[in-house]
Amino acid sequence: MTTNAASISSGPSRRSFLASTAVATAAVAGGMPLLTACGGSDSGSREGATSGKAADKLLPTYVASTVAKPDLPPKNGSSAGYTGKIDLAGLATSVPDKLGTGASFKVMSPFWGSPPKPGCAYYTALDAAAGTKITWQNQDGNTYGEKLGAVLASSSIPDVVVVPSWELVGKIASAVTAKFMDLGPYLAGDKVKKYPNLAAIPSDSWRMSIFGGALRGIPIPAAAAPGIAPFYRKDIFDKKGYSVPKSADEFLSWAKEATSAKAKVWACGDMRWSAAGIFGVRPAGPLGWNIGDDGKLTYRIEHPEYLEHLEWVRKLFDAGVVHPDDKANTGTPSQRFTAGQILVYNDNLYGWYGATAEQAKSNPDFEIEGMDYFGADGGNPTLYASPPAGIWSMIRKGASKETIENALAAANFAAAPYGTKERMFVDYGVEGTHYTVKGGVPVKTDKGNSEVSNTWGGLAAPAPYTAHPDFPEVARKQVEWQQRQGAFLKKTSTYGMNIVEPARYATLSSQFEQLEIDFVRGHKKLPDVQQAISTWKSSGGDKLRDWYKKLLDKNGSGN
Repeated sequence: MTTNAASISSGPSRRSFLASTAVATAAVAGGMPLLTACGGSDSGSREGATSGKAADKLLPTYVASTVAKPDLPPKNGSSAGYTGKIDLAGLATSVPDKLGTGASFKVMSPFWGSPPKPGCAYYTALDAAAGTKITWQNQDGNTYGEKLGAVLASSSIPDVVVVPSWELVGKIASAVTAKFMDLGPYLAGDKVKKYPNLAAIPSDSWRMSIFGGALRGIPIPAAAAPGIAPFYRKDIFDKKGYSVPKSADEFLSWAKEATSAKAKVWACGDMRWSAAGIFGVRPAGPLGWNIGDDGKLTYRIEHPEYLEHLEWVRKLFDAGVVHPDDKANTGTPSQRFTAGQILVYNDNLYGWYGATAEQAKSNPDFEIEGMDYFGADGGNPTLYASPPAGIWSMIRKGASKETIENALAAANFAAAPYGTKERMFVDYGVEGTHYTVKGGVPVKTDKGNSEVSNTWGGLAAPAPYTAHPDFPEVARKQVEWQQRQGAFLKKTSTYGMNIVEPARYATLSSQFEQLEIDFVRGHKKLPDVQQAISTWKSSGGDKLRDWYKKLLDKNGSGN
């Protein structure tokens, strides 16, 4: 049982991130309350958002789960932490009666890696336990946006589609309102009590599931605290006597000291993700808009810290402290990290557990730690809250009542909280087939590793939690790290707003990711970035600002 929703609020390509970690449900982006701003019909594009009292009327009634009290309660936007061994013999039942009727339905979902084969033992067991019959249409997560766009433009849409927030651009954003049904008649208010695990999903996550004035998504909840950490090799730091850097200058000085091309050791990989936190750069997308103390509404790329964080990363590349493969943008940074070729790299919090578990037998001295964020000048960092949801499962319009109820039954099963039999099923599969119990701890078999992966987890999830029964100390460190970083969280004016921007601005910012990659590697110059910012403003950025101003004037600020 692992972190069910570690969020990415800023940084480079979320697609590339997910591809590198192979964790579909690890990356989430979403928000909180919303109000209708800039209308539209229910059958077409609905620009804007829904918040306040208008949103409250659409939400399911919240009924908290009372199963398994966490050892580390949520704090400063962290997930809940479970640091003890789970009582496998005392697991609670969160779905006492099968809510599914066994009627078949199809689910399309992104997948990173090799998906389980149809009819595998994991799928069969989950269907039997939940009373469902799902045909999984797993698609390559790296190209999911292309597939999603094509499917939504067609007349043949699967019964359930998993929609990640990072794919909500252009026509896909508009299609969500047009192609997926309003779940309000099944989940709004007390209706959700038929599905107790869905009722236990926090209301903020449900608010982020409102599209086009209706509740259309079943959310994967996320913690507000940062989900991206600058990891370092504590075992090597201790052996070499390195001190953990506390400022941008200290990091560069340490990096020069730690790098030895002759020994094939470099200080770090591409640090853009962490640099965004160090320099206080706002997230990309709608969360990048904020009204400052001067009353002006600006976007992330218009502030000095945007260029400053890129220039600092470029200094790392220019100093030769970044691994050559990171400069070439090839291979997998996490593998270079575990091999000791780089000593610091960015990863989702899941990487803490993943690397520890992977190295436990082959390299028992291996120790990974999360470096606390610091401000560029050595002071406190400025970090931005990650929204409480950003991946949803949605049911197509026109689905039969039986299909809808079976899909909701599956989602209710998938959202089972920690400490339940259903959670064990989703996370570990069948004992003896997908995992064995050693010393009271579930350990996946080879079959478990190949079949029990990110499929059912895309249907729904419980409130954010972190638990690793085989490495409880890692769970404790993860949550405590989140809590420390969470003390410095801020919210932008657009926080909590599931905003659908006008389609005409869909590609306005699309060039910046590649430009950032090229600039830090020396392939582009500072004037190229400055010109791109100027072009962004004249090509629609200023008009988009006016659009956001109207939205915020009507809805109020999210912070």
